[in-house]
Amino acid sequence: MTTYQVPQRMNFTTVAPKVFKAVLALDAAAREGIDPVLLELVQIRASQINRCAYCIDYHTSDARKAGESEERIYQLSAWEESSLYTEAERAALALTEAITVLPEGVSDEVYAEAAKHFEEKELAQLIALIFTVNTWNRMNVATPQDARYRVTDRFPRAVAASLSVGHRPRHAVHHSLTKG
Repeated sequence: MTTYQVPQRMNFTTVAPKVFKAVLALDAAAREGIDPVLLELVQIRASQINRCAYCIDYHTSDARKAGESEERIYQLSAWEESSLYTEAERAALALTEAITVLPEGVSDEVYAEAAKHFEEKELAQLIALIFTVNTWNRMNVATPQDARYRVTDRFPRAVAASLSVGHRPRHAVHHSLTKG
């Protein structure tokens, strides 16, 4: 079987390291206090909408690690027709779609439904998470990364340390660093 070769446009982490580090810091701040399963559902859904294969691969893997079921991951693209999601998750997913598809904006109804399920600080964190994953998606769609070479738990500590951040990289790191 012949597979499609993802075009590699640039190594964003080396061309714009300050921007990359800033997005990593934003990502870390946006995640604070959000349930790990909800966090991954939101990130998968935004990544599906934005057609970011790298991020879909990344976040479905992390969702499994957080305890998410295969069935819920598979049905996420049709969450509105599924009975597998809680009211709070449904509100978060509706908010994710509204923020991700900006021409339509966030209606008062969608915002109010999310506000019913999340305290103001939680809602602020959720909104931050959504615009952060959209930033990652846009970065990865503009400078495609092959998901086969994505960051894993086996990612060399020396590379993570060279990025000068306090945690392992969450998203696109140039594939040549892991290919050898």
